[in-house]
Amino acid sequence: MGRIIAIANQKGGVGKTTTAVNLAASLAAAEQPTLLIDIDPQANATSGLGIGAKKLEKTVYEVIVDRMSPHEAIIRTELGDLDLIPSHINLVGAEIEMIDVPGREKVLYNALAEIRTCYDYVIIDCPPSLGLLTLNALTASDAVLIPVQCEYYALEGLGQLLNTISIVKKHLNPLLDIEGVLLTMFDRRLNLSNQVSDEVRRYFGDKVFTAMIARNVRLSEAPSHGKPVLLYDALSVGTQNYMELAKEILARHSEGLGKSSEEEKGRRDVVVHEDGAENKEENSLNSQAGSPAEQSENSGNGHTPLNEIRRGEG
Repeated sequence: MGRIIAIANQKGGVGKTTTAVNLAASLAAAEQPTLLIDIDPQANATSGLGIGAKKLEKTVYEVIVDRMSPHEAIIRTELGDLDLIPSHINLVGAEIEMIDVPGREKVLYNALAEIRTCYDYVIIDCPPSLGLLTLNALTASDAVLIPVQCEYYALEGLGQLLNTISIVKKHLNPLLDIEGVLLTMFDRRLNLSNQVSDEVRRYFGDKVFTAMIARNVRLSEAPSHGKPVLLYDALSVGTQNYMELAKEILARHSEGLGKSSEEEKGRRDVVVHEDGAENKEENSLNSQAGSPAEQSENSGNGHTPLNEIRRGEG
């Protein structure tokens, strides 16, 4: 059963897309069948793999909004073990179009149920917000990887993201875990980078990856050529950094397989059905979020997970 990892941080410019593309490519290079899903309307992860999003007719938008089978939207890439479900600018309106959809937070979760067995890893590139698209990604994922830029404002907004993860765990995905915190744009010559690194490690402890992503020109140039950095310059520092990250994730996952196998089986063998049929996951969620009737009553008062997140932002 594949492991689904969302790359999320509502702060922009921290290296989410760079990490999604290059981590997925590095896992594929390690002979791990990997699927990259781009749910950011900017479609930068799509273009970063050399795919022009404008002319595509089958994208993650059709999967989420039109309930197309994800199998139909998959695109093969240059790397043999890396596939892509691309994004499209139409995704900008997806949150509005899904506003009245029952169980709208679980649309992606349901869609991925039919393909996660085909891959060892599924990496989701989230938009720089905590809206419905990111909520779908967190609900569908086993874990979230948080990139943190080694700059002055790096820790701004992390509290809100952690609060969102807590709300998702409470209402939608009890087994969601933090895969790790990744320090990006690190420059060991700068005192500021070292101070931010120390502060993040002090707060998150062993959740911070040993691997760090250094500032690297080749890493910045690769997207303009439509390639992950390992295909653009296999000997660059950026390639080495992301290969180290992939190895660390593989090692962590290998160590945790024995501990999580029973939990995984309990959660992932069940698909949430649109007809509202009760199943094991619904019972688990109901025990935390209330009965369906209570949820309906709360929904009328604005007490949905998405609204709870937005109240926290206020």
